[in-house]
Amino acid sequence: MLDHFGFIAPFYERVIRPPDPAYLVSLLDLPVSGSLLDAGGGTGRVSSQLLPYVDELVVSDVSTKMLQQAQGKGMCCATAAHVEYLPFADASFDRVLVVDALHHFCDQAESIAELVRVLKPGGRLVIEEPDLCRFAVKLVALGEKAALMQSHFYYPAEIRDMVAAQGLPAQVVSDGGFVAWVVAEKVAGGVFSI
Repeated sequence: MLDHFGFIAPFYERVIRPPDPAYLVSLLDLPVSGSLLDAGGGTGRVSSQLLPYVDELVVSDVSTKMLQQAQGKGMCCATAAHVEYLPFADASFDRVLVVDALHHFCDQAESIAELVRVLKPGGRLVIEEPDLCRFAVKLVALGEKAALMQSHFYYPAEIRDMVAAQGLPAQVVSDGGFVAWVVAEKVAGGVFSI
């Protein structure tokens, strides 16, 4: 497996600040007696802050060097895998989190289908992405394209629609900053509010 981002592993946490943990706890509806998957979680810089709120924490990423850093933070399991092909059984996780990673996945629609597959009924999926509605984020997207990073940025409503196409009611939550959150619950035919 290629480790495209391994070269930045030593610097990643010093440069990229994680979101506010209290806000994440609220969006994920924590604490929960169960497990959380941080898909595309790299070094665990975000999910490591959530350890007190879950029974089990799994970080999945394609970068083995980043996962080595995650293992040093008390993660239950660090798994090297593409999100499109997660090595977990159906309905394995009570919560699934993706922070600033969806645009790096090879196929966003397939990735979301996999995330929904491994989410338990009654579970919650939270995806944070740069908000392409913001001009500065459009510049970042152009910069990543120029750097041949093969990133695929989507508008928040497009991500919400990809999640909804998998049968999950979803909402876009924005605090007016440079990121947007798509939040969904795996419920049978219902709606939810956050």
